[in-house]
This record gives sequence, C-alpha cells and structure tokens, in this order.
Amino acid sequence: MPAHRDDWSQRLLADPKLLRRMADTIGGPFHILNPTRVVENIEAFENVFTRMNVDGVIYYGKKANKSPSVVQACVSTGVGVDVSSLREFEAALHEGICGAQIVVTGSAKSDELLASAARHGALIAIDELAELSRLTAIGIAARVLLRMLPPGTTSRFGMTSEELNEALGCIDTGLITLEGFSFHLSGYRIEPRAELAADLIGWCRRAHELGHPANTISIGGGFGVDYVPAEAWENFQDGVNPRWFHGDKVPTHYYPYHFPVPGPAMLAAVLEHRGLADSLRTNKIRLAIEPGRSLLDQAGCTVFQVQGAKTRQAHDLPYRLLTVNGTSFSLSEQWFESEFLPDPILWPQLPGDLTPTCVGGSSCLDDDMLSRRRIPLPRAALLGDLLIYPNTAGYQMDSNESSFHELPLPPKVIAVRADDGRYRFAIDGRYFEWGLDSPSPRNTRMTHQRISAIVKRLGISRY
Repeated sequence: MPAHRDDWSQRLLADPKLLRRMADTIGGPFHILNPTRVVENIEAFENVFTRMNVDGVIYYGKKANKSPSVVQACVSTGVGVDVSSLREFEAALHEGICGAQIVVTGSAKSDELLASAARHGALIAIDELAELSRLTAIGIAARVLLRMLPPGTTSRFGMTSEELNEALGCIDTGLITLEGFSFHLSGYRIEPRAELAADLIGWCRRAHELGHPANTISIGGGFGVDYVPAEAWENFQDGVNPRWFHGDKVPTHYYPYHFPVPGPAMLAAVLEHRGLADSLRTNKIRLAIEPGRSLLDQAGCTVFQVQGAKTRQAHDLPYRLLTVNGTSFSLSEQWFESEFLPDPILWPQLPGDLTPTCVGGSSCLDDDMLSRRRIPLPRAALLGDLLIYPNTAGYQMDSNESSFHELPLPPKVIAVRADDGRYRFAIDGRYFEWGLDSPSPRNTRMTHQRISAIVKRLGISRY
C-alpha cells in the first residue's frame, strides 16, 4: 500500500546523495524527524478551534515520540504536553514546558509524581478515589480533573458515576481546585467522543452547583491519521488472506490506515456532532485535547539498510526475504500482533521488475519481522540498498525500542528548515550538517563552538 507523501518527504527521497551520506555516517538504522511539520499540524488543530469559536487547549501526548525536538515544537507554538510518568514529566520541564502547561494522566500515579505535578502547578487527571486521597494527604495545593469511566466500556481507566459523586463530595477545596472532568476512550469513532463530551459538560454544571470552578473538559486523543489512499486500503481489506504473509501468519487486527476524516477534520466533526461546539460556548467550557500520533503525521520516517537477501518460495511462488541492519523493535506496530502496512520505499529508486518481498530484522528471533506481508517492491532489493518506512514518527519509532543484542538504539536525525527554505540536519549523538536540495551537501565533524551555535539557533536542548 503506497503511503501518502508530503512535499518534504518527496524532496528527501529525490535527493541523489543525502540518504546515502546519512546511512554511511551513522552505520546503522536511523529515524528522521521534521519538527516543522509538527508545528504545521498543531496550527491545523488550532485553526479548527478558531474557526468554530471554541475555547480549546492542546496537550501533546508525549508517549507518541520521545524526541525533545517534538516538545520544543510545542514550546514554539505555546501548546502543552500530556505525560504519564515522573520521567516524562521531568523531561517535559527540562525541554522547556512550564508546569502549568502539563497535564498528568495515567492511572495509580506514584506519590512522587503527584507531589512534583502539584508543586509545578500541573493539571492532574485523577483516576480513582484513592488517588485523590493520596494527593490531598501530600498537602500541596493542586489543580485536578476527575476522570470518568466511559459507560458501557471495559476500560480500566476512570471512575463510575457513583465514584464521581463521592469525589465531588469529599474534595478538600482548601487544597484541591477542581478544574473539570476527562475521559479516556479507545478507538477512533467521532460520535461517542462528542456524546461523552456532552456528558462531561453536565458534570461541570453539577460541580458548579457545588461551588467548584470546573470549566474544562478533556476528551483525550484518538484523532486518526490517514496513511494510505482509500482504494489501497479497500483493496487490502477485500483481499487479505494468509497467502500474503510470510509463514501464512495473518495479524489479528490493524490500525485503520485509511482514515477519511483525520486529525483536525475529526476534531471539527466532534465539535459539530449534536451541537457540541454550541454547548461548549453556552456553558463557557474549555475543551482540552491530547493528540499524539496526529501531531506527528508526516513528521518523520525510519531508514534501514539491506544487509541480507534470500529467495524463498510460498505456495509455489518465489519471493525475496530481506534482512536489514536493525530490528522490528524500531517499528513498534509489529509487537502488537499487527503489522505496519504502509509500503516501505526502496532507495535508490531504479527501474526493475515487481518483486514480492518480506523484511526481517537482524536479531536471532524468528518473529523479528518488520514486514511479514509480501510487499510488491518495484525491483529486487540489493545489499546496501535502503528501505525507508514512511510516516513512522507517531508511536512506531521508539515506543518499543530496545537495545536487544546490545545493538545501539537508532538515532534521530533532526531536520530544521532555514529561512531560505532549505533543510539542515543534526544527528543525535554525533553532530553533522547537511543541506537538502544543496548541490554539494556538507559532511563535516563540527567543533564544540559550532555545535553550541547551531543548538542555540535551533532552540534544541538535546536530541
């Protein structure tokens, strides 16, 4: 399934030297991140709030990608960050987010995280009555949301209606400020999000009657990403069968790789459903969202080099079985009994015959497969060729990364757009700079002074 590509991705693939220079310098798999695209995605969500005259706030779901460059894109646009652990919280502070712009979610938070969040003025989503009691016992003034268990679900997050009423009755208003309510909802459907949001507005009205400010509701994330065209996705769903996969092993489920109403358009659809936007305005309620994957749409890719190739047969038909210089731990979907389905791009792009190809990792695990599906590559891959997996910034890059076999973690190459429209790149750990679309890209080890100057200019504290 060919993936959607934006202009930046097209330019990256079209450059005759850049990817090879990066691969030769790094000597292993690597990720490329484009924070400029993150800024553009943030602005697209903000434009929806502005167009629909809704008071809205964005918290980036930090779990979707660990790179500080993404958080620094949030800093540059003034949006917040959603975290679930003490280390995530401390990293967000270190990377430039002020405490008041952090929302702390997750269940059964440690006392250390609760205390740090309260001390820095972060917004804390309370998941259970015991957590509210522990926060109160810490004795530090705190801002909270009460998280609702979506009715009719088996989610392990949130409180029942009875528990919410009990929480409303026992909040110590001398210490705890109830700023509103939230929920966590799996899946990507528009209607239940809008309807649960309407329920939360009702809870805010109930809290107002009891004297709480309660002027915020958070509907979390789950804003879909459109990876592939509709026709490709439909053809896959209609024809998928065990014969398409190495070892006839078919995944049990898939992400909806074609998403007709993605990201900001989905937010608009949620606000339009049953007049949610009007209700928010009438009740003077602020809507918080916590997008992760959708803020990273088209913001990066992952590059592997082919280091082994075999020809195998299945169902009396030949196919290529490649081994690349990394593992599927750097393509996280494979470890959720699923498959990352957008086709990798074979580079360099040369003429040849269509070649069904599966891709394995360099570990000793038989299940270490980056692509079990026999992908129709445009030619037979050769040793030294590169495979570029597209649009991997959201969750794929590092949510399951591992130094298994003592392999180094793939570094992230950060792309920064200069005023002249050219991109320059800085590599995590070793500092180099190249120019995209330059006739002779530079590849020079830089002095400490030069590194410091670039880091200061880019506003990046570390990679």
